[in-house]
Amino acid sequence: MSFSLHGIAVSKGIAIGKAMLISRAALEVSHHLVEIGAEEAEAQKLLKAFDQVRKELGKLRSGLPKDAPQEMAAFLDVHQLILSDPTLAEKPLELIRSQRLNAAWALTTQLNDLLEQFAEIEDPYLKERAHDIRQVAERVLKAIHTLQKEATLLADEYLHGDPEMGTIVVAHDIAPHDMLRFKENALSGFVTDLGGKTSHTAIVARSLEIPAVVGIRHASEMIEHGDWVVIDGDNGIVVINPDEHLLEQYRLQQEKGRAETKKLQLLKHTATKTKDGTEIRLFANIELPEDATQAIDLGAVGVGLFRSEFLFMNRVDSLPDEEEQYQEYRRCVEAMFGLPVNIRTIDIGADKVFGSKVETPVSGISPLGLRAIRWSLSEPEIFLTQIRAILRASAHGKARLMLPMLAHASEISESLRLIEKAKQQLLAKGQAFNPEIEIGAMIEIPAAALTLPLFISHFDFLSIGTNDLIQYTLAIDRADHAVAHLYDPLHPAVLNLIALIIKQANEAKVPIAVCGEMAGDPTLTRVLLGMGLTDFSMHFSQILLIKREILGVDISKLKADVQALLKTYEPESQIDLLGRISRH
Repeated sequence: MSFSLHGIAVSKGIAIGKAMLISRAALEVSHHLVEIGAEEAEAQKLLKAFDQVRKELGKLRSGLPKDAPQEMAAFLDVHQLILSDPTLAEKPLELIRSQRLNAAWALTTQLNDLLEQFAEIEDPYLKERAHDIRQVAERVLKAIHTLQKEATLLADEYLHGDPEMGTIVVAHDIAPHDMLRFKENALSGFVTDLGGKTSHTAIVARSLEIPAVVGIRHASEMIEHGDWVVIDGDNGIVVINPDEHLLEQYRLQQEKGRAETKKLQLLKHTATKTKDGTEIRLFANIELPEDATQAIDLGAVGVGLFRSEFLFMNRVDSLPDEEEQYQEYRRCVEAMFGLPVNIRTIDIGADKVFGSKVETPVSGISPLGLRAIRWSLSEPEIFLTQIRAILRASAHGKARLMLPMLAHASEISESLRLIEKAKQQLLAKGQAFNPEIEIGAMIEIPAAALTLPLFISHFDFLSIGTNDLIQYTLAIDRADHAVAHLYDPLHPAVLNLIALIIKQANEAKVPIAVCGEMAGDPTLTRVLLGMGLTDFSMHFSQILLIKREILGVDISKLKADVQALLKTYEPESQIDLLGRISRH
C-alpha cells in the first residue's frame, strides 16, 4: 500500500531506492542488578566500552578519506570530546557502584537525564546537540553489548547499497560520522525519526549533497525493510511504495534536479548583479571553520555569521580556553583570505550543560531568559576570554565582532566597555590584534528595531536575525509545536519591521545584512531586494539558488509592489502581490 509521511527537509533533492532499516538495538538495553561484589567488574566493563569507542573514533579520525567533507573531522573531535567528558561516565559509574545497576542501565539512566536537560533548551540549534550525546552513548552501549573492536551503529558488513536500484537508509537517528559510508556504499538518502534543520547530521547531509528528511517520529516503525521509498528533500515528503506512475514522475523530477544543479554551477564565477546593475553581496552562515572553504568555492564574499557557540556546546565541566578559541577563529579567518568574517559571540542560555557553573533560574533557558549577550554579560570573564580570542584572530585577516540579542543602551555600553578592556589586556601582554576591528550588532528583538538610531550610532555594521525577530515579534516559541504554524515571515508586522531596519540603515550608510532563514529563501529574495537589501547571508549551500534569483531581477520594477505589500494586511491580497513580485 502506498502512503506518504511528512517531516523536515534538511537536504534538497530527490532520492529513490529500497528501504534499509537500521535497528535501534543500541538503545534496547537490559535492566538488571549485578551481584554483590561484582560492582567493580561491571564498572570496568563500562570503562572498557568507553575506551573501545575512543579508539574506534580515533581510527575513524585518522582514516578519513581525502575527499571527506572537512567538517567531518570536527564532528569526530566533538564526539571524542563528549566521550572524554566525565559527566557522561561518572554518574553511571556511581550508579553501578552504589545501586548495582548493570552498565547499560546505568549509562541510559544518565543519558536520559542529559536529554531531559537539553529538551528544556529553547534554541533550536543548541537543542539539536542532544543528538550528538545520544549518538556517542549509542556507540558505547553497542560496545558494551558486543565488545568488538569495530562497534559501529551502522555495521560495515550490513551497510551496502544497490548502485542500480538505490538504497534509502531508514533509522531512528544517524551519527554524522556513520554517514561517511553513504557515498562509499552507494546509499542514496536517509530518513530518520529524530533530527532537525540544525543537527550535525543535517549539516553533513547538505555537505555530501544527500537528500534527507528528518523528524518523522515513527518512520522507522512504519517503513518496512525492502519497501520502495522516495525522498522529496525539497518539500520534506517521504513516499512509501509509490505506484509506477508516481515513481516515474519522481524520476523525471530527479533528472530535472540534476540538470538544474549543473546549470547552477555555471553561476559560481558570475558577478552577483541585478538586471539593472545593482551589486549584491552574498555571505555565508557557517558553524565550523572548515565551512569557509566551501563558502568561497560557491562564491561567498565573506562569512556573514560564524556561530561561535559550536566551540562551547557539550562542554559541561570546562569551557574552551582563549588559546583554543583563538586557533579556531584564526583558521576560519585565514581560510577566507582577507574577506570579512563576522564572528558572533556565544548565543546560548545560561544552562550549566554548556559549561556555566553559575546557578540560574528556570527562565534562563527560556527564549525570554538569560541567553546570548545577557548570558555573556552575566559571565564577564568568559565573555572577555572570547573577545580576546576574536581580537587576536583579527591580526590574521578581516575578523569582525558581532553581538547578539542586544536591546538596551546599558547592554551596548557594557559590551563596548568590555571590548575595550579586552584590548587593553592584549596590549599589556604585547599580543597582536587589529585595534580598528569592526563591531556589529544583531537586530533580532523588536525593541532594537524600534530604537535603531541607538545602534546606528554605536556600531560599524548591523545584521538582522530574522529567526528570532519573527519569534519575538509574533510571540511565537518556535520550539512549541502547538503554535509553530503561526510562525510567519510574511506577517505584515514582520515585513514592516524588516523594511524599517533596512531603510534606516541605508539612509545612515551603515552596512546592513539579513542572516536569518529569510536570506536563504528564494521565494523571499525579491521582497528583500525591493526593500533595499544588498547584503544577504545564508548557508553556503543556498548561495547559487539565491544568486540565480538575483540575476533575473530588475529592482526598479519591484519597489512599487513591495511598498504595496508593506501596506497590505489581508492574506489574499498578499498572495496576489507576491505573485506580481515573483514575475518582475
